[in-house]
Amino acid sequence: MWLALCLTAACTPGGGAQQVAPSVHAEPSSQPAVAQPPAPPVRAMPAQDPSVPGVAVGVQGAVSSAEHNATEAGIEILRRGGNAIDAAVAVGFALAVTQPSAGNLGGGGFMIVRTADGRRSAIDYRETAPSAATRDMYLDAEGNVTDRSRLGPLAAGIPGTVAGMQLAHKQYGSLPWADLLAPAIRLAREGHVVDEDHARRLERGVKKMREAGYLDSARHYESAPGQTVKATERWLQPALAQTLETIANDGADAFYRGALATKLADGVKSLGGIWTAADLADYRAKERKPIEFDYLGHHVISMPPPSAGGVVMRQILAGGQQHAMHVHPYRSVEATHLYLEATRRAYADRGYLLGDPDFAEVPTEKLTSDAYIEQRMRDIDPKKATPSSEVRGGLSGALSRESQETTHYSVVDAAGNAVSNTYTLNTGMGAKVVAPGTGVLLNNEMDDFAAKPGTPNGYGLVQGENNRIEPGKRMLSSMTPTIVTKDGELRAVLGSPGGPTITTTVTMILRAMIEHAKPLDQAVAAPRIHHQWLPDRAIVEEATEPALVEGLKALGHAVMPSRWGSIGHAHCIEVDPQTKGFRAVADVVRGSGSAMAY
Repeated sequence: MWLALCLTAACTPGGGAQQVAPSVHAEPSSQPAVAQPPAPPVRAMPAQDPSVPGVAVGVQGAVSSAEHNATEAGIEILRRGGNAIDAAVAVGFALAVTQPSAGNLGGGGFMIVRTADGRRSAIDYRETAPSAATRDMYLDAEGNVTDRSRLGPLAAGIPGTVAGMQLAHKQYGSLPWADLLAPAIRLAREGHVVDEDHARRLERGVKKMREAGYLDSARHYESAPGQTVKATERWLQPALAQTLETIANDGADAFYRGALATKLADGVKSLGGIWTAADLADYRAKERKPIEFDYLGHHVISMPPPSAGGVVMRQILAGGQQHAMHVHPYRSVEATHLYLEATRRAYADRGYLLGDPDFAEVPTEKLTSDAYIEQRMRDIDPKKATPSSEVRGGLSGALSRESQETTHYSVVDAAGNAVSNTYTLNTGMGAKVVAPGTGVLLNNEMDDFAAKPGTPNGYGLVQGENNRIEPGKRMLSSMTPTIVTKDGELRAVLGSPGGPTITTTVTMILRAMIEHAKPLDQAVAAPRIHHQWLPDRAIVEEATEPALVEGLKALGHAVMPSRWGSIGHAHCIEVDPQTKGFRAVADVVRGSGSAMAY
């Protein structure tokens, strides 16, 4: 039995009406209502080696995320008759409980939705700067950048996650809102068993909380005084459960207006932050037009500004195609060289005029046009690396950075509805501060702005004026949630965390699938290579083939192992080209993860 998309968010699975009050926290698109989706494809179970870890196959629905309980929450909603959007909302709230290093209520992100009838949407729920934010708020008396943009309540932007999940549900969901939060509430109220990977993340984050003096926040993650929750322990979060229950019972607006919103704002202010109740009330999630383009017979749907992801991926793929990157053997020196050269130029363009389109004139159409990319990539030498000192931004060369600590998940249902969602607190466990009495861990996304425009940051990247701090503005991002179709049918749902490596991770997975017909599990497992223009070096994972590394060095590339260890943590799903069944893949090669399908 296939799961039809309910095109009005107030529709129940049986067709009855559920009254939903209009929200002040969503700006839905003006797209007209569309007809009932076509009958779904006939699906059969894909062949799959059962010994490959982190892979699941099915025909009714699939979920892949960084944490097992969250993946189960999505499958639970699908089995109850919810569509992929319903399940994605459930996964997002569940990760706020089970993956606090990145899953969140107190952060933000981006979601790409494609419905079974082909409707596409980019939901922007990126955080915004508080109204009291100022351009130089993180500089000391000598004009040097301090750590206040990374640690403590002053680092927190106004969260967008709850508003973003609400907008997705209102536009595309089918089950009642409260049903979608039920799994997360249960996980917080009754507890869940923490796995080893997330126990380590908790330990690292809590150590930093204690060192910074945020002892009340640290206690939220303790099983006993001074003892962080350990692997195999059941962790209960009553304060977070109460917050989730309020959102479930009173609607998402409760997070932005009313008693809970006041509690959040007052709590942040009491710790030294600058949130106000008006900042929360003014927040809006936005539905934007995705970046869309064709590549070798496939159609790619990705995120527009204030994410740089879709623009950069388009430039890399089009630039590589211009130089016939795809005709060379898989992971050959020749193909990888062309990929790195296209990437070098795309990242050199990344920052100038890319930013919040509500605050700057963003030349998205120019940067993604065939004519511009052809000119931009014309000077690639197939036999020699171009030093980054000789590559200037086509329009300028400013860049911004983003933490590795983000999380991505993918969801599909039998009808062909699909969601690709990436969201974050920025660094692991964000600002290291919990809003008192709420269980809500604050983001430190203000660090994604240019604290001092024109000065290289910790990654050696130069941040430009268009990403300077302004009240109400959204900070530039690398997040690249992506959906791929072929011949009008769903082909894959892709995405990853990884800061500046997000876009290259998604691009390499997409290239393996499209250029070389690799099944998704092989594409996700393959070693990754990243270049971001500055610093001028190709970053490789340890498992990268020695012959490839030496070949790149012979062409003039500086090659260095990743200081992050692994690159990205992709949790993706493909529709098998032969059977039309689902293959869900969790990136367990690089950490924890859970893929489920049925």
